[in-house]
Amino acid sequence: MAKTPTSRVDKLLSSMGYGSRKEMARLAMAGGITLDDAPLSDVSARIPVTPDLPTRMKIDGAALDPIAGMVILLNKPLGMTCSHKEAGPLVYDSLPARWRRREPAISTIGRLDKQTSGLLLMTDDGELLHRVISPKRHVQKTYRAKLARPLSGKEGVIFASGHMMLDGEDKPLAPAALQVITETEALLTVTEGRYHQVRRMFAATGNHVKDLHRERMGGLTLPADLAPGQWKLLNADEIALIFQ
Repeated sequence: MAKTPTSRVDKLLSSMGYGSRKEMARLAMAGGITLDDAPLSDVSARIPVTPDLPTRMKIDGAALDPIAGMVILLNKPLGMTCSHKEAGPLVYDSLPARWRRREPAISTIGRLDKQTSGLLLMTDDGELLHRVISPKRHVQKTYRAKLARPLSGKEGVIFASGHMMLDGEDKPLAPAALQVITETEALLTVTEGRYHQVRRMFAATGNHVKDLHRERMGGLTLPADLAPGQWKLLNADEIALIFQ
């Protein structure tokens, strides 16, 4: 049986972005930290960091944020950038401000470009992040593409061939599956994450992607009731769907 990790209260809360250790000490002395409904005044105390801690600890009367190891699903809006540093709206702006100060940091699992919307995962679990993006995992990603011109009818065979080459690259693309919706709309499922891959694939067939929206990763689908800019925490069963 794995040993339950422990942490000093001030170190834990500081790593979660609540403030410095000194600020946590002052907050505790003012009665702002409670555990199991009892004031916790000694922030040097070590406590077990168990999965149920967010239901037992409160900070200024509010439930503790999720502990490390969380996975966030964001319905990424158009115009947001998957970066920590670039100018303009960032996907991290959709999350609570203090989460930008968490350690380990929250990072996107792969990226969606500024003009692509839809399902975006973020996590502070580095091991999980690398499992999802590893080429060995072949995690499927499904995009809905709206095109400037009608499909020719040959794209499906080209994409599925495993021989398609993109400009400037020397390795062919892995086979991808095309599902035609209308003559100017299709779903494309890929297992790689090359730079602007979907847009470049259609461009190579003489078309242009006007709108691009990611709907699915593995067996995980973007919830219909999650509006652009909204997010949700995934539970263990939902995380497992990514690898289906």
